[in-house]
Amino acid sequence: MAPSKGRVNARPSSKQDQFHVEPIFAFYVFFAFHVLAAILSPIQDCDEVFNYWEPTHYLNHKYGFQTWEYSPKYAIRSWTYIALHATVTPLAKLLPMISTSRMAEFYILRVFLGFVCALCETRLFSKVSSVLNPRLAIMYLLITVTSPGMYHATTAFLPSSFAMYFVMLGMAAFMDWRGGLRTAQGIFCMGVGACLGWPFAAAMAVPYLLEELLLASLSDFQGMRELFWRVVDGVVRTLLILATQVGIDWFFYKELNLVPLNIVWYNIFSSKGPELYGTEPWHFYLRNLFLNFHFWLPLALLSMPLLLAQHFLRAKGATKTSYLRGIVFLTPFYLWLAIFTFQPHKEERFMYPAYPALAFNAAISLHIILANLGSTDPKDFISKVPVQLRLLAILTFVLAASAFAAFRTIGTITAYGAPLSIYQPLHQQGLAKSGDTICLGKEWYRFPSHYHLPHDVRAKFIKSEFAGLLPGEFSEAIHGFGLFPGTWLVPPGMNDENREDIGKYTDVKRCNFVVDVQLPSTEATKLEPSYINDTQTWEKVKCLPYLDAASTGVVGRLGWVPDLPFIPAKYKRVWGDYCLLKRKKKQAPQVGDRPPTIETLL
Repeated sequence: MAPSKGRVNARPSSKQDQFHVEPIFAFYVFFAFHVLAAILSPIQDCDEVFNYWEPTHYLNHKYGFQTWEYSPKYAIRSWTYIALHATVTPLAKLLPMISTSRMAEFYILRVFLGFVCALCETRLFSKVSSVLNPRLAIMYLLITVTSPGMYHATTAFLPSSFAMYFVMLGMAAFMDWRGGLRTAQGIFCMGVGACLGWPFAAAMAVPYLLEELLLASLSDFQGMRELFWRVVDGVVRTLLILATQVGIDWFFYKELNLVPLNIVWYNIFSSKGPELYGTEPWHFYLRNLFLNFHFWLPLALLSMPLLLAQHFLRAKGATKTSYLRGIVFLTPFYLWLAIFTFQPHKEERFMYPAYPALAFNAAISLHIILANLGSTDPKDFISKVPVQLRLLAILTFVLAASAFAAFRTIGTITAYGAPLSIYQPLHQQGLAKSGDTICLGKEWYRFPSHYHLPHDVRAKFIKSEFAGLLPGEFSEAIHGFGLFPGTWLVPPGMNDENREDIGKYTDVKRCNFVVDVQLPSTEATKLEPSYINDTQTWEKVKCLPYLDAASTGVVGRLGWVPDLPFIPAKYKRVWGDYCLLKRKKKQAPQVGDRPPTIETLL
């Protein structure tokens, strides 16, 4: 197959040169936003903590919480992915000027993830600019940095975020046909995202491969043979990564496991499956994506109709590629959305690998619209509208999108940031000591990981209204068990049916500290008493405001609303207290107090 078939015009015209932005500048913009996210963004999902931060803490510090997925009996999480990140956190020791606490390791890893993501985004930005259109690349940049979804996905310690990084690299490779087809590189990039990240990310490569298969089938035998060897090259590279992963996972599990296959088997073919953890209606992702991409989501959904309308109605061109290529570029987002819309169990993070494709689709739509809005053809109705009015409409739209993104992002930070800050007093000298226990009841799922606790201060669970399976703890056996015995010793009380195990709880009497929240909409129960109000037993170390979503109106839940007198009550946000409590010391008997008698003891 000759690369010239369907090949794009790689050199931008002089008219487009005015929109050219150097990739290094784009990198600085991407990375700046990711650093802010790394420092300020709350953790969105408890799976991120217990399935990734805690195992990493175990590799770094020899203790941490363990979920059933890491039991060798099930092995649906890869230690290769964890080990890669565990090599980054020790870099915090090289920066004593930042902090000597373990929180520094947490934030160093987050910033590193933002750095890697910015590199991948810049690669895709560069290819969009050089292969398609510089103005289109600027729109992709704008959409990416003004999307709340990208804000927290880019630095999330999740395989779906890792897959997102490599999907961007794969898109960039498949997109660029200059100097020859990069099929092998595209397969390899998406294969790495699928093997080390999330297996389902491989679906993002399907439209690109079908395109090449179609073009090769229209070519001669030589074209088919070249496609075959490019695919073989990409698959072999991916298999080498998979073999390395199997070897590393064998080192930790002490048995042979093909973790990506285990994940697919559990999610698709298992009779139990992820539906145990809840199901959502078909429109869940549309609602969720609108919150995370606001005005950009409708544009992403309209990208295919607009591209086809451009072709058949002879509207102004959006890109310099063939329409077949345009359809291929837009298909991955639709494909991913369709696949996961049909799955009963839905979570926000499942959309992460498709976020770059969503942003790209929205950029295509915006580019087509702007190309037509800028028409000067007297036959076009839009040409009769004053240029100033058209420019005002465009600026209003962009500013509104940016304002909504800020509204949403700042709202999330201010509403739910307390769990990342509440543990800071524990690092003050004299407050917590080695061996102390911090207990988590109804707040167990907001725990940000042991990285936020001082050395050898452990978190424990106390009974609450939650009746599912809580994480256990990695074995800390030392003698005769070699390195990291917690990775291969079968933990007790684990199951894949979300059945409660009472062995995961500790007695509240053994707690030196408790983290509790008190919300106006929540009433205390026997299993979830108000520890904050139990002032005889507990004293407040630190309390922070936490949004009471049940008592707050829709506007207040969606984003940031200032607490000002003139704001109507129905729009104001309602707050509760998120507190770190310390057990009070028993007071010594005062002089003159009568000693207890046998009657009082009985």
